[in-house]
Amino acid sequence: MSFLFFAFKFVHYLVCVGLIFAILLQTGRSGGIGGIFGGGGGSDQIFNVHSSMAFIKKLTIVIACIFLFTSLILTKLFTNISMMSIIN
Repeated sequence: MSFLFFAFKFVHYLVCVGLIFAILLQTGRSGGIGGIFGGGGGSDQIFNVHSSMAFIKKLTIVIACIFLFTSLILTKLFTNISMMSIIN
């Protein structure tokens, strides 16, 4: 069980770093870090997508859902580990 806990913990850390980068790459109202890569003119220019929701925004939503899932799984696994008796 501890292997599963540490595996989810590792995946959770990777998802956290990915979520931070996905959020920082989005263009804000004043350009943001996304302007460094040539997307300063208007919205959705980083990946040159012409849809109403850019690829990076969709990617952020997917990573946020994975973050939520791993958070719930880690909470469940941690409560199972902390409930174990020392005597066993």
